[in-house]
Amino acid sequence: MSLRPPIGPALARRLVDSQFPQWSRLPLTLVEPGGSDHMIFRLGGELAVRLPRHAGAIEQAAKELEWLPRIAPHLPLAVPVPVAVGEPDYGYPWRWAVSRWLEGEVATVEMLGDSAEAAVALAAFLKALQELPPGNKELVDAPLALRDQATRAAIAQVDGVFDGTAMTALWEASLEAPEWDRAPVWFHGDFHTGNLLTTGGVLSAVIDFGGLGVGDPACDMIIAYTLMSARSRTTFRGRLEVDEATWLRGRGWALATGLNAYTAYAAENPRVAEQTTRQIRQALAQE
Repeated sequence: MSLRPPIGPALARRLVDSQFPQWSRLPLTLVEPGGSDHMIFRLGGELAVRLPRHAGAIEQAAKELEWLPRIAPHLPLAVPVPVAVGEPDYGYPWRWAVSRWLEGEVATVEMLGDSAEAAVALAAFLKALQELPPGNKELVDAPLALRDQATRAAIAQVDGVFDGTAMTALWEASLEAPEWDRAPVWFHGDFHTGNLLTTGGVLSAVIDFGGLGVGDPACDMIIAYTLMSARSRTTFRGRLEVDEATWLRGRGWALATGLNAYTAYAAENPRVAEQTTRQIRQALAQE
């Protein structure tokens, strides 16, 4: 079975019509550019259909259906509202999701990178998320150290494009930083620019909770390097009250995830190349 099954409008139409005939008359439109984890289709005016592109994203539909309705009322920004989970069929191997359509444009550095208001709003969102009772023992985080081998390989691969010595120094420092020693807290798990929506130039929603978990919140610091300038980053850190060790682990997460995306997608996607180049360089910059 292919790790990346072919997905197109015809397949999405057949899945919707056969499993949810109440929506069979609604127009189905591919959303471009979509995401690296899902093919996204707009279904009518009110719904979105998300089909995982690869095996790493196949747990998201069930996870969002279970957890987003519980946490959404406590968060200051909109999040997806799950409606249904579809089953494998027509050769497509995984469960898939239908949710309410969220209006908005994907946040950009040009729009919000230097915005103190956006930095405050993002800190408020993460604070609200972290303050929720961490009641589930199954949604545990993966330690940063699990990325060690892959990150060192990526550093070697892109040495010359970026400063290999600086990347190695940051990576080793982030691994040596003290671990999270407080009670586990909720984290988004994939908190970057592409998962933020704006309306009228103002942050309005956070999407894509496939990485939702409980544990060390350092992974959510990557937003400071995918979106923010040095000035707004300082505002964000102050409002969120991030300690030095968590901040350093967060820089490690930004480097590791940036390198992972760069080596996987940059050669074939100029948009990803630009975004991840900025992420890596911002993470390397002196704080």
